[in-house]
Amino acid sequence: MATGTAATTARQLATQQVHYLRCGITFADNGLVKTVGTIPAGSQMINLTSGVYIREVFNAGTANVLDIGTTADDDLYATDLALGTKAFVAIDEAATAANVNTWYVTVDTTITATVALSGTAATTGAAEIIISYIVDNDR
Repeated sequence: MATGTAATTARQLATQQVHYLRCGITFADNGLVKTVGTIPAGSQMINLTSGVYIREVFNAGTANVLDIGTTADDDLYATDLALGTKAFVAIDEAATAANVNTWYVTVDTTITATVALSGTAATTGAAEIIISYIVDNDR
């Protein structure tokens, strides 16, 4: 932690560098709210390098999607990201001029992810959620 920073459960290194949270998900996580991790107060999220890397296609019959948000708003950063193709899919919400401040967190913020699969039960699917952020080293 940076000098003078209050104790926090959020991940924060003492040097100036990009930080990240990483959390694996699989088809077995359908319907669960998973905690990706906690970003410390004063951090700036990097939306272009945050998202989900699909390593193995999710194969449910109708829909294979992912929401990424917070404990207060489960799809604040991503709504219905498609999990049906191997790819990196960037988070897609809160990036307009009207709500760009959502990318700056004023308090320790817990990031969550919810997999939603529908139709035929999935038998495959694996991905890594990555959330990039820069801490305020002056805090």
